[in-house]
Amino acid sequence: MAAAANGTGGSSGMEVDAAVVPSVMASGVTGSVSVALHPLVILNISDHWIRMRSQEGRPMQVIGALIGKQEGRNIEVMNSFELLSHTVEEKIIIDKEYYYTKEEQFKQVFKELEFLGWYTTGGPPDPSDIHVHKQVCEIIESPLFLKLNPMTKHTDLPVSVFESVIDIINGEATMLFAELTYTLATEEAERIGVDHVARMTATGSGENSTVAEHLIAQHSAIKMLHSRVKLILEYVKASEAGEVPFNHEILREAYALCHCLPVLSTDKFKTDFYDVSVKPRPGRWGLRTSPYVGPGTVRCSRGNWSVSSSNATTWGSWPTLAPSPRPATP
Repeated sequence: MAAAANGTGGSSGMEVDAAVVPSVMASGVTGSVSVALHPLVILNISDHWIRMRSQEGRPMQVIGALIGKQEGRNIEVMNSFELLSHTVEEKIIIDKEYYYTKEEQFKQVFKELEFLGWYTTGGPPDPSDIHVHKQVCEIIESPLFLKLNPMTKHTDLPVSVFESVIDIINGEATMLFAELTYTLATEEAERIGVDHVARMTATGSGENSTVAEHLIAQHSAIKMLHSRVKLILEYVKASEAGEVPFNHEILREAYALCHCLPVLSTDKFKTDFYDVSVKPRPGRWGLRTSPYVGPGTVRCSRGNWSVSSSNATTWGSWPTLAPSPRPATP
């Protein structure tokens, strides 16, 4: 027996260490409520932990309150806020005065939400969590307990939700935790925010966010438009100067393209539309929001004048192709 103990001294030491911390989990107990967890709560807890780690220079345990709605046995955890705490003889003490102040504030903003429980960060539940949970039980009856492990390497969501149960151990009533199953419930605004955060996390930057992708696509399209319009204008100028032979089909296409521009001809519209040097005013974004659309518009206008002038000299039999006044160069 002794030899066997010596041969497995390492594992025995681990068993002794594990026995030092009593288990706080109830076995064979099923959850009594159904929990729906919103991603906003997870983001809030993660943000809280990251800020504290950045301020303190090391990982810190954080504590906060969970708020949401409860209808019968269905609980929906929708939001959270931070709580203050301090340590006395290595035990965490919640600042209840701070909680009551925050409760009054969130009741003014979220009248339909109620206090449901508390959250913290770290590994599996331990006796220190039981100590804090008992303090929360003095505020509300049967609170939820959510624990997030920000240091885990697993791909699964590192979030666990518990409720407390009372069990008789060695003839004494003892509070234990029973793990609850939960589902993720999202709203449209949360889905957009989570998608944006997920894209930034995966790439390390915001370059591939939905908004950035949309702007990049617009930029590419406008840049291509600018290059094509410039090419058409150079061809019309070369044709007018006699450098290349006239191609009536191409000129007709260019003429039709120029007539795709707006048909308004008021002085104010011409000033706003052609003068790319005018600074945009609030509520007037127009085409000058891109550095490529303004010059492209001017080039289209010049192309229209060049094509019309060419039509007057080469297509004299077409009475509808008379030259139009050339717009002022900005």
